Amino acid sequence: MDANQPVETGRRGRLGLRLAAFAVAGATVAALAPTAAVAAGVEVGAPSAVGAAGAGAERPRPPVDLGPELRTLVERGGATAALGETRENGRRTWRDAAGVVDLDSGRAVRTDSRFRIGSVTKTFVSTIVLQLADEGRLRLDEPVERYLPGVVPNGGAITLRQLLQHTSGLFDYLEDQRFLYHDEASVRTYLAKGRWTDFRPEQLVAVSAEHAPYFAPGQGWHYSNTNYILTGMIVRKVTGRSWQREVERRILEPLHLDSTSFPGSSPAIPGPHAHGYIQLPEGPADVTLINPTVADAAGNGISTAADLDRFHAALFGGRLLSPARLAEMTTAVPAPMIAAHYGLGLIRYDLPCGEVWGHTGGIPGYNTILLGARDGSRQFALSFNVLEGAETDETGAAIDALFIKAACGPDTGTTTTATAGNPGSPVKLLR
Repeated sequence: MDANQPVETGRRGRLGLRLAAFAVAGATVAALAPTAAVAAGVEVGAPSAVGAAGAGAERPRPPVDLGPELRTLVERGGATAALGETRENGRRTWRDAAGVVDLDSGRAVRTDSRFRIGSVTKTFVSTIVLQLADEGRLRLDEPVERYLPGVVPNGGAITLRQLLQHTSGLFDYLEDQRFLYHDEASVRTYLAKGRWTDFRPEQLVAVSAEHAPYFAPGQGWHYSNTNYILTGMIVRKVTGRSWQREVERRILEPLHLDSTSFPGSSPAIPGPHAHGYIQLPEGPADVTLINPTVADAAGNGISTAADLDRFHAALFGGRLLSPARLAEMTTAVPAPMIAAHYGLGLIRYDLPCGEVWGHTGGIPGYNTILLGARDGSRQFALSFNVLEGAETDETGAAIDALFIKAACGPDTGTTTTATAGNPGSPVKLLR
């Protein structure tokens, strides 16, 4: 899942653990992804194919080579691996990788490597909910109480649409102290024991219910992973099948996304993959293996850059939803925590070169960006393994440069003002 604060810089030597489900810019928890500075500080040298917000067909542009930015992120930005792929009009226009599979062997990472996608999972989940709405099996504006009676405090006033759009006001269970790690001792406990813990969705919702809501339903916006835990529970209630199985049968199998999976409690990443690490005083600790039930429908997916690009193209190309449902999905409200707008499981970034749609994600050792054009003509998927707690002064700028060049094209310069995080603040289990 992924959290919400500008990319931290100047953090060399700081112990950090950010098991994230929503790694984008925001205001409360350390995260690695495009910063708020991206939206405000990009200098565009020439028009790009992203297009103005609300524009129709997008003009073609030269292929973008992001290889230099990947290598900068690895060589100077504190990442052990980085990879990505871009597509335009159904054709791959670039694919590359930099860094190593693991620090012990030093083997080069493969471009077809799998990785944990964190909160990009939310877009898959939202898509199947909208399909169910089209089938008349649920209604977005009906209360949660109808589907999950007695599970959510004030559930009669909270709608499924508000869950998908993060306007429910429900407390994010990952902001509970049980999921925050303040010091080396607590991080070591997590690495030794906590990451193997098996959670049921009901347990995670119960943690949220111990806290007061952020605001009354529909009266604000606050990113909360609790919303999607509940959404997954509703999918099971409506269909009689797990949300994972519904994603498989409705999206993965029809699109032949054979390298994408949504595991239960299995800690492994199947197939080739780069390892994720967290920095300890004696050196990097491998955090690749975790029990992903702590993320559930909010962020436990695994995929590849190629599969994510194909999913994005199918979604925005109209292969998964009716035009009316896709219009609902892309009806976005201001999301100031992440310097963007949020639809139903989708983020819209408004850049000086135009708008891009998709989601970002993070979970131990892995950060993901999946964004592209609203008309489905272009996509870019990026994964990078920043060594948690060993970021350099150049980490934020390197990620910004990668993001902006992917979004806006080769003739784009960036000026970033990524803000250093507060070294005394706790780190979050999942963002």
